[in-house]
Amino acid sequence: MLARAMPGILPPLTPAEALEVTRIYSVVGMLDPGESLLRRRPFRSPHHGISAAGIIGGGTNPLPGEVSLAHLGVLFLDEMAEFPRNVLESLRQPMEDGVVSIVRVAGHVSYPASFTLLAAVNPCPCGYLGHPKRECKCTEKMIRKYRGRISGPILDRIDLHVRVPAVEVEKLSNTASSTSVELRKQVIAARVIQDSRFTNEGIYTNSQMRNKQVKKYCKLDPETERLLRLAVEKYDLSARSYFRLIKVARTIADLADAADIAVSHMAEALQYRQIV
Repeated sequence: MLARAMPGILPPLTPAEALEVTRIYSVVGMLDPGESLLRRRPFRSPHHGISAAGIIGGGTNPLPGEVSLAHLGVLFLDEMAEFPRNVLESLRQPMEDGVVSIVRVAGHVSYPASFTLLAAVNPCPCGYLGHPKRECKCTEKMIRKYRGRISGPILDRIDLHVRVPAVEVEKLSNTASSTSVELRKQVIAARVIQDSRFTNEGIYTNSQMRNKQVKKYCKLDPETERLLRLAVEKYDLSARSYFRLIKVARTIADLADAADIAVSHMAEALQYRQIV
């Protein structure tokens, strides 16, 4: 339910983005009759039985796979740990580069694949580890084996790790939380800030920044830098994680309409980085 709400908070496709997405869907013949331009961001949710070729793309005349069909939108992997290991590992290149290359004897084809990966996974095989009312029946060995299905390099490429507790029935109708409309306004405002920031950079979001651009646009004050370095040392985080944390903190600051990254923004980014 939460995953399906994701497209509702994303900004609309720009005309240029709409053309990119439409071209991809045209190649695979997935445009509806009379539909000349796709205007909604894609939301793709492949089954965990999908093959690596289905995810990445393939065929004698290589066609785009799910990562390209999710370009500029959302790729949702429900029950992520149930996907074959080779399928998950095939996500490394597109997650890092925003493009996928399909190599064949006759040559290679590249398709855009700049997507937001959204994944859901149970804490254990039975799904009840940490549940306030249900007892987990899994052994430690079962839990380790289950979690080991998702490799460290893949987890390292996921910026936000959030434990979602079971929600009591009476709280499902609570309207106190932000609506998709309100969140979408915040997201659009943050995207406007980023569009302005990267006018001459050839990118349009914080997540696309290379390390050199992170150093240019994400200055940290001494207190914030100290907090980040302490976390990197304590949790033995990779260089990739270091720069990803800064980009997440910059995005949190943008959502708060803050000109600079404050220590509170970095603290929140670190909270999301703790793998659950």
